[in-house]
Amino acid sequence: MGSERMAVETKGVTVTVLGSVDLAGEIEGMAGRQLRLRLVTIEPGGVFGPIHDHIGRPGIVYILQGTITDHRNGIVRDYGPGLGWPEDRDTLHWLENRGTVPAVEISVDIVRQD
Repeated sequence: MGSERMAVETKGVTVTVLGSVDLAGEIEGMAGRQLRLRLVTIEPGGVFGPIHDHIGRPGIVYILQGTITDHRNGIVRDYGPGLGWPEDRDTLHWLENRGTVPAVEISVDIVRQD
């Protein structure tokens, strides 16, 4: 898959919310938002897509296992275990697991509450 190609829809991905904190009352101006912690598993051949942004939903990723390929701004970069990537207002990307083992990440972000 080339970086110029938009990712197919999400497949082979499991997302589990591990916890969240309501930020209303914690930080002024954060009413309606929460700090969220998720465990994301992308199976071999799996895709977290299609291409998406993180405007209003900043976060950071830590890879626990495997390798996740990040496609952003025409650049393809592999991330293995350890600190992954920031997800800020300039992020426009999609992810895939090109490896042979499940890729597992911890994702922390600030999101609007439903």
